[in-house]
Amino acid sequence: MDEALLRSLTPSVLGVLVRRGADFAAAEDAVQEALVEAVRLWPAEQPRDPKGWLVTVAWRKFLDATRSEAARRRREDLVDREPEPGPAAAVDDTLQLYFLCAHPSLTPSSAVALTLRAVGGLTTRQIARAYLVPEATMAQRISRAKRTVSAVRFDQPGDVATVLRVLYLVFNEGYSGDLDLAAEAIRLTRQLAAVIDHPEVAGLLALMLLHHARRAGRTAPDGALVPLAEQDRGRWDTGLIAEGIGILQGALARDRLGEFQAQAAIAALHADAPTAGETDWVQIVEWYDELVRLTASPVVRLNRAVAVGEADGPRAGLAALAELDDALPRYAAVAAYLHERDGDPVAAARLYAEAAHRAPDLAERDHLTRQAARLNTLLKGRRTD
Repeated sequence: MDEALLRSLTPSVLGVLVRRGADFAAAEDAVQEALVEAVRLWPAEQPRDPKGWLVTVAWRKFLDATRSEAARRRREDLVDREPEPGPAAAVDDTLQLYFLCAHPSLTPSSAVALTLRAVGGLTTRQIARAYLVPEATMAQRISRAKRTVSAVRFDQPGDVATVLRVLYLVFNEGYSGDLDLAAEAIRLTRQLAAVIDHPEVAGLLALMLLHHARRAGRTAPDGALVPLAEQDRGRWDTGLIAEGIGILQGALARDRLGEFQAQAAIAALHADAPTAGETDWVQIVEWYDELVRLTASPVVRLNRAVAVGEADGPRAGLAALAELDDALPRYAAVAAYLHERDGDPVAAARLYAEAAHRAPDLAERDHLTRQAARLNTLLKGRRTD
């Protein structure tokens, strides 16, 4: 069973049902039922036209779900418009669905959550982790969003800022390795940049390209994470780096700074440094100061503490870290790194172990566990001597 194929077809099938008159919540339910049927039947014989098969089955599931005496006339009209089985038109509805989910009747956070779940393919747990909220809270938010949009017509697309936020989170989830969504997010952002002339759209595209350019260096052959300072820069994609920097320079020249441009500027400084030791950390701290001004995000402040530690020394980094909530994701990992650089391996080993316990995925957990083990071995050797 090709799960990647099913995931890639889901937005397009959902778009067909919405255009044919199905309300969003009912269309999503029908598509999910069609996917269940595909999982059950395709291993024995996959159809020659998978999208056409899914459209046909999902449409019939939708009709079955909406049958009632009060809706008889409406149902008969919909049946008359049911397409005959056969090859489906090769239309990419994904970006349009992103805009439709960003409906004015929803708050931006609810619109992002709904789109990530219904169109982006992320689980409720992944979305909750991105928003730093409990999974149950995010499940309730998504359910409320579905109820809200089920009563409205999808003829008022949402704003660009909400769509950018969704694409950014989809890319981040793909970049983390849980799902291979990064390339899809880049594809959609390229589409958006082609039709909307806005510096933040360009900034987001530049940010994605610069991060994606380093992806090959992020893991060792055995799958272990490789920290940025230890990555083989010869494995980075210089073509993507050059493209990303060019797009960023064009966006910054318009003097309408936004958070994605500022993040891209930080990524460009990392990508442009010939070696880790030649990274311009002072300028990176200045860009983080801009990001803090633009977003007031605690995660941005956490990353800024790392940059301050590199620019002004670990003591300064620890002082910046002390101003933050120690419950933040990756707080313990940052504290461990700064304590090790400050010459305190005992505290660093303890914090690495704590960070490993809190790590959101296996690769990060293994990396942090190895860091703790390395320092504990060092400390044991000192005691033996």
